[in-house]
Formats: sequence, structure tokens, C-alpha cells
Amino acid sequence: MPEMRVLMANIDKPNQCNIDTYERNGGYQAIRKAISKIMPADLIEMVKQAGLRGRGGAGFVTGVKWGFIPKDPSLAKYLVCNCDESEPGTFKDRLLIEKDPHQLIEGIILSSYAIGAKQAFIYSRGEFYGGIAQLAAAVNEAKKRGYLGNKILGTDFSLEIVVHPGAGAYIAGEETALLNSLEGYRATPRLKPPFPAIAGLYGKPTIINNVETLCNVVHIVNNGVEWYQKIGKPKNTGTKIFQLSGQLQKPGCYEFPLGVTLREVLDNAGGMLPGRTFKACYPGGSSCALLTANDLDISMDFETLSARKSALGTASIIVMDDTADMVKVANRLMQFYQNESCGKCTPCREGTRWMVQVLSRIEAGGGTFDDLDVINNVCGHMEANSFCPLAAGAAPPVVSALKEFRGEFEAYVRKNPKAEQRSEMKVCYPYL
Repeated sequence: MPEMRVLMANIDKPNQCNIDTYERNGGYQAIRKAISKIMPADLIEMVKQAGLRGRGGAGFVTGVKWGFIPKDPSLAKYLVCNCDESEPGTFKDRLLIEKDPHQLIEGIILSSYAIGAKQAFIYSRGEFYGGIAQLAAAVNEAKKRGYLGNKILGTDFSLEIVVHPGAGAYIAGEETALLNSLEGYRATPRLKPPFPAIAGLYGKPTIINNVETLCNVVHIVNNGVEWYQKIGKPKNTGTKIFQLSGQLQKPGCYEFPLGVTLREVLDNAGGMLPGRTFKACYPGGSSCALLTANDLDISMDFETLSARKSALGTASIIVMDDTADMVKVANRLMQFYQNESCGKCTPCREGTRWMVQVLSRIEAGGGTFDDLDVINNVCGHMEANSFCPLAAGAAPPVVSALKEFRGEFEAYVRKNPKAEQRSEMKVCYPYL
């Protein structure tokens, strides 16, 4: 299947960041159409009927999410764009804000109009220096042209957008932790309910959407619901930006209709390096279970990957060939999650630390066979009992590596002459 570029259609065109170029390529026509001809409730229904699902990882139906916002016009409402792209293997949002920032600005304006928000925020990963500068410039250009500010294009709709750099915390990608950070507090997750649509930023109704999600709204308005529904497959409509990294010939971003097979995505990226064969990949960023060579013809959509006990997530495919050491991969990923844990809850704070200790011991040749059971037990507690999705996402990549490539773990364990002895971790925590 060849690429189908919708969101990425103009990213390689010169000066696409400039508002004049963006307008010449059809930009800001969706706003003119929406705020003069489409009522906010009808725009929400359009997005719902189109079947657009969140592109930040969870895949929740966007129009349904918008519908949770209270209809009371006297309530202040906020739209927050989540651009805190910090998970290993993710870089699509960076591409969009650096190469086509006005597409995001237009998507934010449309979405704010739909939910009745007069103030929007773009919370960006702080390290995206170039992207933040492009966004700030784009906001200023849009305001000068009358697309932002008071009485946009002569209507009663007004909107301001603030670009807010984050402080480099992976946990800030969790929506309630992001809200705490945006309010000036430490980025730790909040207890839900209440959900942000009821009590979000500053305690007011708030919608939080990913960069890619908001960009899709522009094309739904421009091209219509039926056009969007024909792309992809039922319950998985539209295109998805797949980010490919790792041991393959042409890493980068590729856009396909949802439902493309893993094999087709890899083929478009040039396949494996010469003399190498595909071994495994994390299909949705590092926070999901591995796919193996047996899964090359799997449909890359939300339901199919969920049934496989993995996840589409952000469609960030981290590829490993036959030279990859899965014990080292699992250990390195768990080190990342340990470092990024906010420490708020015990299953995450202690579980990630224990796993790094166990995996490091195995890798160093001091592991026992009992350690392999400990990995499954501790990861099970992390997945079931953590406060937010961080630890729940840290467990599957390690558990699946152990399940699919247990022989590699056992080979490391056999280096220890005392491999059969009882694990110290299980002696300390007999309930595991």
C-alpha cells in the first residue's frame, strides 16, 4: 500500500510555516466555512460521525469526548493541545509543529469553536526549541490576519492561544499531570473522576487533544464526513502518521490509512538493513507489547492490536532485527521508566526500581530462574495497581519480551552457577 498523505501533504513544500504559503495551499478555509455556516454542536457531531479517534495513544472517539463538555455558556472552558511528545520512538508531533504549524493552529481554532472555549493552550515538550518558535510565530501571524483574537473574521467568536513549554517530564504527557504543570505545579497525575471535561484546567471544563488529532479536524471540515469515513476501515477511519525508528533502512514518518499491515509499513521504509531479518517491534511506542515476525501481516488498527494484547498507541514502531539483544532492550526501557516515574504511587516508584535491579542482575550474569517469575509478578502488580498509565505502560514491553524471547533470558541466567537458587527479591516480598 502506498502512502496517503493528508496531514503530511505539505510538509516538504518551501515556506509552509509562513501564513501566506499556508493560505495558498488551502489553509484557513475550514475556519471560514465552519464559523459562518456550521453551529458548534453540528461541528461536534461532524467529528463524531467521521469517527476520528484520539491520535495521542488512547484512541478515544474525539467527538464523544467533546460532547462531555457542559453546555452551560456561562462556564469558562479551555482547550489544551498535548504536544508533550516524550515517549521513546515518538516524533510525529514534532514534525507537524516544525513543518506545518498553521495546520495545528487552524485545528485548535475549529476545536475551540466547537466546545465553546475562548482560551487555548499548546503544552509543548520543552526541548522542542525549533517547534516552539515556529508555533509562537504562527500564532502571531494568525492573530494579525484576524484568525485569532476578538471577533474572529467579524463573528462573535473570540480565541487566544498560549504556547507553553514544558519542563522535560515524560509524566507530563498524562493529561492530568499536564494540567498540574500548566497551572505551575509539579507534573503529577490527578485522581479521576472528576475527569478534565468536567473539572480540568483551573477547575473548569477542559478538553485535551493531541497535535495529530487536532490537525485531522481541519480536513474533516474541508472535505466532509463521508470523505473521511472512506479512509481506513470501520471504527478506524482516517490516516495515521506512523513513526519508524530502529534497525531499518529508512526511518522516519509515513502516513497511511488505518488498517495498513505492518509489512506494508516496513516495506515503505525500505525494509531491514542489508543481511538482516526482522525480529520484533514495539508497534505503538515503547509502552506496549512486542510484535514478532509472526505478526508481519497484522492490521495496524486499534481493535486488531488490542486483540493481540498489544496497542496501536501513537503508531511509533520501534524496529529490531536479528542482532537485537532482548534482555538489554527490556532493561534499557525499564531504566527509562524508572527515571521518568514521578514517584507518586508505590507500584510505579518501587516496581520500576525493582525491575531495573532484577534485569540488571540478569544481564550481568547473576540472575536466577526464579527472577523470571519475579519479573511477571512485579509487572503484574505495576499494571494492575498503579495510579496512572505510566507503570501500566512500563510492564508490557518487558513481559512480552520475556514471553516471546524467553530463551534469551534463560541463556543469561545460565551464566550464573547459582541460577537455581531462590531469588532474593521473592524472599524479601513473599506475597509476590
